[in-house]
Amino acid sequence: MTNALISAQAAPLTGEARVPGDKSISHRALMLGALAVGETVVEGLLEGEDVLRTAAAMRALGAEVTREGDGRWRLYGRGVGGLAEPDDVLDMGNSGTGARLLMGLVATHPFTTFLTGDASLRGRPMKRVMEPLDRIGARFTARSGGRLPLAVVGTEAPIPITYELPVASAQVKSAVLLAGLNTAGETTVVEPQPTRDHTELMLRHFGADLRVSDLPGGCRAVTLTGQPELTGRAVAVPADPSSAAFPLVAALLVPGSQVRLPAVGMNPLRAGLFQTLREMGADLAVENARDQAGEPVADLVVRHGPLAAVEVPAGRAPAMIDEFPILAVAAACARGTTRMRGLGELRVKESDRLAAMARGLAACGVAVEVEGDDLIVHGDGRPPAGGATIAVALDHRIAMSFLVLGMASAAPVAIDDAAAIDTSFPGFAALMNRLGARIRKGTE
Repeated sequence: MTNALISAQAAPLTGEARVPGDKSISHRALMLGALAVGETVVEGLLEGEDVLRTAAAMRALGAEVTREGDGRWRLYGRGVGGLAEPDDVLDMGNSGTGARLLMGLVATHPFTTFLTGDASLRGRPMKRVMEPLDRIGARFTARSGGRLPLAVVGTEAPIPITYELPVASAQVKSAVLLAGLNTAGETTVVEPQPTRDHTELMLRHFGADLRVSDLPGGCRAVTLTGQPELTGRAVAVPADPSSAAFPLVAALLVPGSQVRLPAVGMNPLRAGLFQTLREMGADLAVENARDQAGEPVADLVVRHGPLAAVEVPAGRAPAMIDEFPILAVAAACARGTTRMRGLGELRVKESDRLAAMARGLAACGVAVEVEGDDLIVHGDGRPPAGGATIAVALDHRIAMSFLVLGMASAAPVAIDDAAAIDTSFPGFAALMNRLGARIRKGTE
């Protein structure tokens, strides 16, 4: 395939690299800017394909959305409840976050919205979002299994609900809260364990009345008072910790490396990977900690060093669910057996990431097992053999993880299709090559 890439053993990775803006925060900045009154200016927006689909959707719903420069965007919103019926189907590409949050956004507007996506997104489950939105009053017509393409028939008379999440999910929580914005009264989401809280922080930043309560058993309730007047704000998007994970782990694995990653989001509900890598012995320093638009941010300095196996508890999964593929690569180079527990959610990502990582690592000579929802990786403290071509199935995180593995493995590692990388990390190969990687185009 023309989009194939090959990653060979890297020179020591050195220098500073600003990774793209946080994808989760970028989606939310565009959506809340479209609902706010007045002007919203966003700096550092991720200009990957996923976020650009959300920007296009906000335009289709009537907001004024303008790109002014590299990562700088200006929006003039419609006010809460003021979105307009789109003239055409909204194609969300590969973006599960964009699609699920958008379902909540339009569920309490009195018009019909049609959503679709690429082959990967059309296979991903949407019922988990449809169920609480149905209770609020929206109606859905979807393919079997609640899959895209689907139609959201928004309600004119939304009902505030208290919804207990059956599984911890920031996307479902956020969809319900976004629906609650245009719902009179209080909408509450109870989550069994805390998930990433970018939606709550940004709602407050734009002026919403929102409170968070800790409940017995580690549960948490998030309550939003509906029909606020959101006011346009300046938003500085931090560098995405999920994207920073790739150069960070690469620097840990390639001898002689030292890399600085500035302005990385350090939200504690996203920091599970950093905690786990430190437990494995990673030389990872946090410098210049500060806040940006309510989000904690810091510069990370990472140096090569040996890693030791750990057990990752299931309770940590919500804080690092997107980082398990790259953690599995680190585990393949660590000494001992790493067990990652409770990864069932990985089966319904852009691909079945649990199966994809196990299959790809085995092809690269790593001893790996899947037991239920656990991924078990056996390392001997040395880089694996490599030498495989990995079918990434339109999954950007699988693609980047195996390119990182190729930087450390004995033989190069190829991926069959790099196109999906641009959904979250445009310019990934070029950035890594500037640090010292050896990623080149290949043919399959």
